[in-house]
Amino acid sequence: MLISHYYLLSLVKERIKVTINDRNNTLQTEQLKAFVIEKLEDMKGRDIIALNISDKASFADYMIICSGNSNRHVKSIAQSVAMECRAQGVEPRGMEGNDVGEWALVDLVDIIVHVMTDEQRDKYNLEQLWAE
Repeated sequence: MLISHYYLLSLVKERIKVTINDRNNTLQTEQLKAFVIEKLEDMKGRDIIALNISDKASFADYMIICSGNSNRHVKSIAQSVAMECRAQGVEPRGMEGNDVGEWALVDLVDIIVHVMTDEQRDKYNLEQLWAE
C-alpha cells in the first residue's frame, strides 16, 4: 500500500508540535485567529465563537465556529475565508462540505473553521462537545 508524502507529513505534524520559535508561532496563530474572526464578521457570519482546543487535540490549537443564514451563505463564507487567507500567504490545508453547504470546514492547520447552518449547529453542538 502506497502512502503519500503529504499524508505522512500531516501525521508527523499531528504527533509532534514544532518547537522552534514556539512563542512566535503562538503569536502568528493568535493573529490568524483574529484575522479569521474579522473575515467571518465581514461576511455576516453569526454567533462566532473561538474555542481553544490545544489541550484537548493535537491537530489544531483553535476551533472557530460560526453560523450562516442559508446553504449558499455557508458556502460563501467558507470560500471567502479560504480566499482571504490565501491572499495573506496562509494556504488552507483543505476544505470540506462546500458542495452541499450545510456545514463547511476550512482547515488552516492550527485553526479549524466550521461554518454551519443553524440546524446543523444545533444538531452537532460542537461548542458543548469541545468545551467538556
